[in-house]
Amino acid sequence: MNHRERFLATMSYQPRDRSPLYDFGLWDETPGAWRPQGLPDGIDRSNAARFFGLDAGLGGGEPEGWSGVAGVSLCPGFPTAILDDDGDEYTQRQSDGVIVRKQRSSVSIPMHIGHTLVDRESWAEHYLPRLNPDTAARYPSDDDPQWSRWRNPHRDTPLFAHGGSLFGRLRDWMGLENISMVVYDDPGWFESMVSTKADLIVTVLKRMFDRGVHIDAIGMWEDMCYNAGPLLSPAHFKRFLVPHYRRIAELARAHGCNIIWVDCDGCIDALIPLWLDAGINCMFPIEVGTWSADPITMRKRYGRDLLLMGGFDKRILARDPQAIDHEILRLAPLVEEGGFIPMPDHRVPPDVPLANYIHYTQSARKIWGGGVNLESAPVESIIRARQVTPNPIQRTHP
Repeated sequence: MNHRERFLATMSYQPRDRSPLYDFGLWDETPGAWRPQGLPDGIDRSNAARFFGLDAGLGGGEPEGWSGVAGVSLCPGFPTAILDDDGDEYTQRQSDGVIVRKQRSSVSIPMHIGHTLVDRESWAEHYLPRLNPDTAARYPSDDDPQWSRWRNPHRDTPLFAHGGSLFGRLRDWMGLENISMVVYDDPGWFESMVSTKADLIVTVLKRMFDRGVHIDAIGMWEDMCYNAGPLLSPAHFKRFLVPHYRRIAELARAHGCNIIWVDCDGCIDALIPLWLDAGINCMFPIEVGTWSADPITMRKRYGRDLLLMGGFDKRILARDPQAIDHEILRLAPLVEEGGFIPMPDHRVPPDVPLANYIHYTQSARKIWGGGVNLESAPVESIIRARQVTPNPIQRTHP
């Protein structure tokens, strides 16, 4: 089977030769931390998944499966600018209009200290024009060679389209406190903003379908939960968001796209039934955290209606090979059932030893991949070669 056939068979519980082998990518700092341990120069987030013998990376790594056509973000973005610089700390306006305080020596999430979106007037002046689906820059030119690949129903790799966000980006643009107040103080405006975002997503996706593009899955992003539950009440979620999720899902299924996932941090338990009711049928990542999310528990609770991607606790990668193998074996029956593609959630951090990660990929190929030969050089070769040359190994397979 090719990559696309394997992905579609897995997510529809059909027979396949093996599970897809994906990763969610690496933290920006991880390749640098692995260099002294033997990672060659030139291997970074853009090519790590294939280097380590996996089919693809889905989280900021290899973008080959992502359609560059689905421009559903602000267009154009705001001009970025450094507004104040105190050496290690500086204040910056981001491309989404948010003013943040950052530290050059820290990789933590920057602190929001100001927002361009504060009221109806700033929405109409600064954001509404940037959410126009007719903006030409959202779409490639008619002679772009990518169109032929996107239209090809027999291509080897799956095609994933960006499905945008109904709440998460609004939360970013306004800040959590402000957006939470708007839901109660001006629900009409909140509904209008959500509707505008949905109109953009639906229009852009429809134009892709009308151009003959064969989309295999749509990925949405929300990040609207924390460790105790959702940031928007289930009642407001059902009132304001579910109708628009349903519009997106119905459009996708009318054109043969039956997989729609949402990426949402935190404890999502209260929202999963509402997403399923709206036609959003896949969670990626599972977001294993202090709230004990677990793909096996989710499958028992929701059955085969809920598709899953992720769910391997990345904290285990920093322990030892025995702990890694135990978790791979624990998830193996769910992998065999289908409707589930395992991978470490939310990128591999730099505290994971390179040897552990190589062990993980080799064990995953053996147990989840049926021994598939996508082998990269074993860690022993890296260590030996590191003693000879600063660029110790090359990939042994294309």
